[in-house]
Amino acid sequence: MNDVSEIIEALYRGDGGALSADDIASFLDECESGGYDEVLAERARNVREPIYGNRVFVRGLIEISNICKNDCLYCGIRRSNRNCIRYRLDEDTIILCADEGYELGFRTFVLQGGEDAYYTDDVMCPIISRIKSSHPDCAVTLSLGERSRDSYRRMREAGADRYLLRHETANPDHYAQLHPASMSYENRIQCLYTLRELGYQVGCGFMVGSPYQTNRRIANDLCFIRDFYPDMCGVGPFVPHHETPFASFPSGTVEKTCRLLSIIRLLCPHVLLPATTALGTIHPRGREMGILAGANVVMPNLSPVGVRKQYELYDNKICTGEESAQCRDCLELRIRSVGGEIVTDRGDVKK
Repeated sequence: MNDVSEIIEALYRGDGGALSADDIASFLDECESGGYDEVLAERARNVREPIYGNRVFVRGLIEISNICKNDCLYCGIRRSNRNCIRYRLDEDTIILCADEGYELGFRTFVLQGGEDAYYTDDVMCPIISRIKSSHPDCAVTLSLGERSRDSYRRMREAGADRYLLRHETANPDHYAQLHPASMSYENRIQCLYTLRELGYQVGCGFMVGSPYQTNRRIANDLCFIRDFYPDMCGVGPFVPHHETPFASFPSGTVEKTCRLLSIIRLLCPHVLLPATTALGTIHPRGREMGILAGANVVMPNLSPVGVRKQYELYDNKICTGEESAQCRDCLELRIRSVGGEIVTDRGDVKK
């Protein structure tokens, strides 16, 4: 297939599995000439609506620590950033954040942090169990990086429902350009399959516009996502941080990010697809544009206001000074402005 319109209709029919990486790379090249984003977004909404309607699921994000053993070249909390003011939340503070979120209507809590050695299984499992015991109608999502199979198993048995682990790129050479030599592409991918085997709802994803990314490499990402078919897929723009080796690289664009959200929705109709905070950072209406492109998840911040600015993965992150209730109310108005309806349930994937 070479015609762009033909490929869009094949995706809309559910025939994306017939597309090769070469087909997708050529398609992405052609899309950059303009004129196709509106029809892609319309097709994505048409695919999403029979499954999820106009519902947009909210996840309460609790950023538990900005301490990380890794030195990823794109990340503001990388180990080598000596100017980062480090923090970690204790168990009671995390529980208080979840309790506050529950009162505001959140029914999923996302515990996210750097790979901080303090949060062993003996620390994490009681936290997970306490949240699930206090709020049995809620889901707990973890985003704590690469851990052992036994660690993933123990946290799953403690009650964790979902796990987010961006694969970052499906090209091993590109992975090596974004990460230190101590990190392995093969291990990252194996972690995703291990999480699935253990019964988690699993999320992968990548940054749009990351350094050294090409459309061919994005095509590999899309093929991986199509074949792995995650329950969740976190795709947002690369935004540089001034204390990283990639400080001078340009941000990803809202146009390309939304285009890829639409394509992912067409490839994986049932996926839970966030309109990310990074998308809202690079454009004042970025999250609304993401919803119009096919996304159906937003993740307002429940972390204590005093530490939000410290969890700075990239520069100029939005919503670092808002109280949780303000953040939720603001998002609700924004989502309504594009025809969406924020719902207060777990928002499990529907396959």
